[in-house]
Amino acid sequence: MLQNKHTSKRGFTKLQEHFTDTIFYQIELTAKYCRYLGQQVFEKYNAGVSTEEFSVLDVLYCNPQLCQRDLAKIILKDRANTGKLLDSLEKKGYITRKLSIKNNRPVKITEITPEGRRKTEEVTEKIRPNFVVIKEKIKNSDVAKVGNLLSELREILKETLEIQI
Repeated sequence: MLQNKHTSKRGFTKLQEHFTDTIFYQIELTAKYCRYLGQQVFEKYNAGVSTEEFSVLDVLYCNPQLCQRDLAKIILKDRANTGKLLDSLEKKGYITRKLSIKNNRPVKITEITPEGRRKTEEVTEKIRPNFVVIKEKIKNSDVAKVGNLLSELREILKETLEIQI
């Protein structure tokens, strides 16, 4: 392939962006690093729950009574995977589910147990220093800017998605 001043060795014009240069790739890569860090920290402290289970406990700690559908939306999982997480946490005694009525339909409401509250507090106390160290390396104003920009991007993406999350 002949190369001119606008064409790279791979045949891409400089105006074309590689996927790995996009903001979407950068966000996904950052999310993967965050997941790996979370897994390492949870393994290091032998937390007794996975990062995904902890996210459920943390959400329920702050929102005491949620149905599976609402919980799934918050933790960004489908209802089937959310159900598996809830089953595991229920077996460990960290949550209970009870039948209730929502919009004239029966639903199971999930509540965190006192043991689940203790586990959430214990794990939070253990893992917090690892994340504080990272956060301290970034100025608070920059953290707020990134959060606002990501929120803005999510809103734009929601407008263009064919399905709602």
